[in-house]
Amino acid sequence: MRVPKALRNTSLVIGALISGAIVLAAIFAPYIATYDVAKMDMMHRFAWPSAGHILGTDNFGRDLWSRLVFGARVSMSIALISVLVSAIIGTVVGLVSGYFGGWVDNVLMRITDVFLGFPPLILALAIVAVMGPGILNIAFAIIVVNWTEYARVVRAATLVLREQNYVQAAKAIGASPARIIFRELLPNTWGPIIVLASLGVGTAIISESALSFLGFGLPPPTPTWGWTLAYGTRFIRDEPWLSIIAGATIMVSVLGFNLLGDGLRDILDPRQLTRGGGKAK
Repeated sequence: MRVPKALRNTSLVIGALISGAIVLAAIFAPYIATYDVAKMDMMHRFAWPSAGHILGTDNFGRDLWSRLVFGARVSMSIALISVLVSAIIGTVVGLVSGYFGGWVDNVLMRITDVFLGFPPLILALAIVAVMGPGILNIAFAIIVVNWTEYARVVRAATLVLREQNYVQAAKAIGASPARIIFRELLPNTWGPIIVLASLGVGTAIISESALSFLGFGLPPPTPTWGWTLAYGTRFIRDEPWLSIIAGATIMVSVLGFNLLGDGLRDILDPRQLTRGGGKAK
């Protein structure tokens, strides 16, 4: 029995398992967590991992496993909102810019260049500092930073697709620009959009964690991976596992979505080389 191509892609399988586990943890956090995330137990602060506390406790005696599980819900909520909206905005800009060309392309791409000119983290920090902490505000900051990637990639694909015979045929029969863009061009750009979105989830997780680490994320006692990592650094000499576990959680989550993106790229783009060195069939 022949194994499906997707299951033969190691990056895709490992990435799907890791990212799927993170998503499931976020969805079922109340059932997976073993303690109330806000419950303090000062008698058992900095407890080492044990049967009672799988990953130990933090400086307030709160169960670290429970806080990381609920932190996944915060990170995934922000990541999915920001990726979805960034993909929509960037895709529309890229399609319109690539299809019409001329002054429309110049205006939209110069606006894109303006946003690309700002250091991403500095721009996100400035937005959150002005708007204040909150899931939607943090997601908005990440959207402002990340939509340009979709616009650039979709525009490049559209410049090639608009010269194809089926697009020219649609023009010849009098199809409106909107119909050509959304019925003819958009379906043929799904591949790079899906790959960018899967990679974008990892980028959004890092951005949210960085904002929380620097003190611009959701305020305590809301459990976030960035806050957990930041608090852990205060005690890193005596209690290093707090930072190690929080940092490893972020690293593994981002790695999972990056592997998923690499695997999807290999599957969706026939020009990519397989891991074995031969051309994809």
